[in-house]
Amino acid sequence: MKYRDLGNTGLKVSEIGLGCEGFAEEEYRGARALLDEAERQGINYFDLYTSDPQVRAAVGEALKGRREKFLIQSHICSVWKDGQYKRSRNIEEVKKGMEEMLELLQTDYIDVGMIHYVDSMKDWNTIAEGPVLAYARELKEKGIIKHIGLSSHNPEVALEAVRSGSIEVLMFSVNPCYDLQPASEDVEELWAEKNYKEHLVNMDPKRQELYETCQRLGVGITVMKAFGGGDLLDEKLSPAGKALTANQCLHYALTRPAVSTVLAGAHSTEQLRQSLAYEDATEEEKDYAEAFASFPNISWEGHCMYCSHCAPCPKKIDVASVTKFLNLARAQGSVPETVREHYRVLEHHAGECIQCGACETRCPFKVPIMENMKQAKEIFGE
Repeated sequence: MKYRDLGNTGLKVSEIGLGCEGFAEEEYRGARALLDEAERQGINYFDLYTSDPQVRAAVGEALKGRREKFLIQSHICSVWKDGQYKRSRNIEEVKKGMEEMLELLQTDYIDVGMIHYVDSMKDWNTIAEGPVLAYARELKEKGIIKHIGLSSHNPEVALEAVRSGSIEVLMFSVNPCYDLQPASEDVEELWAEKNYKEHLVNMDPKRQELYETCQRLGVGITVMKAFGGGDLLDEKLSPAGKALTANQCLHYALTRPAVSTVLAGAHSTEQLRQSLAYEDATEEEKDYAEAFASFPNISWEGHCMYCSHCAPCPKKIDVASVTKFLNLARAQGSVPETVREHYRVLEHHAGECIQCGACETRCPFKVPIMENMKQAKEIFGE
C-alpha cells in the first residue's frame, strides 16, 4: 500500500481508502469483515457517512483494540431521526448526533469531522455564518475532532468553502464523467442521461480550478464516487459510451491534483480486493488514456490528463509533473512558493526541452506540449 499526505493535516493516508457501503451487509457483520481486510491490506482510512446507529455500533465493536490503526472520517450533520437518516443543520440535532456517534464508535475523537453534504451556496452560507461551523471549531479546539472537513458534489460551493480557510479536507466526487459537468445544486444532474446527449469536450473549468486550488492551499481531497456508483464499469450504463476498469477509474482519481485517497465502495471483501488490486497493477492496467481517447461521447482534446503517455523524454523531463505545476501557476496568476519549490526539486526542468516533439506524437489528447514547456521555462525561470 502506498501512503499520501492528507493535504496539510500532517496525516498519512492509504491511497486506497474504504467507503462504508458494505458495513451493513450480512446483518452488520460486514463492518468487521471489511475492517479486518482493510487492516491486512494496509488501508488506514475509512469514511463513515451513515448515521444508522446499528452500523456505527458494529464499527465500534470492530474497532475494539485497534482504534489507533485507523483514521476515521465521520460526518457531522448526518443524524438518525424517527428511524431514518436525515441531513440536519439544527444544532441541537447535530450535537446529539455527534455525541451518539462517539458513544457508538467507542472512541473519544474523530480524525476528520466532515460537515455533511453541502451542495448549495445558501446551505454553505448557513453553515459558515451559523452554529454548525462554530460547533465544528469548538470540537476541534477540544480535540474531539482533529481536522474539519466538508463533503460536496458542487465545485462552486466546494471552492467557496476551500477558499474560506475553514476546512482542511474536502470529500468530493471525482470521475471522468462527473468532471465534465458544470456546477449544480442537484446532484442527480451529474449522472442525468440528457446531459450526455451532445458530444462533450474537456473538463468543466470550475472542477479543474477546485482541484488546483486545493493543491495550492494544502486541502486534501478524499474521493467519493470514483466508479460513479458502478456505472462507469458497465458499457451499457456508462455515459461515456464505453466501460472503464476499476484500475483506470482509481488511477484517474489518484492523478488529479490534491487527491490523497480514493474511498472505494465495497459490499464485500471480494469487491474491496478488486480495488486493492490497483496497488499491484501494471502501468498498462492503470492506463486510462487510450480508453478516454476512444470515448464515443466525450473528447479530452488539448487537455493534459497527466497520464504520462508523453514519456519517455530524451532529456528525462517529467512532462506530466511540469505541466501540472504549470497549470497550478496559471490558475493562480502567479507562482505560489509551494509550487515553485515542488518544481525546483524535479530532477529535470522545462528549460532542458530540446523541442524535438516526440512527446506530442505520443499524446492521445493532442496537447501542445512543446509550447507548454516554453511557458513553464518562462514562468519558473529554468
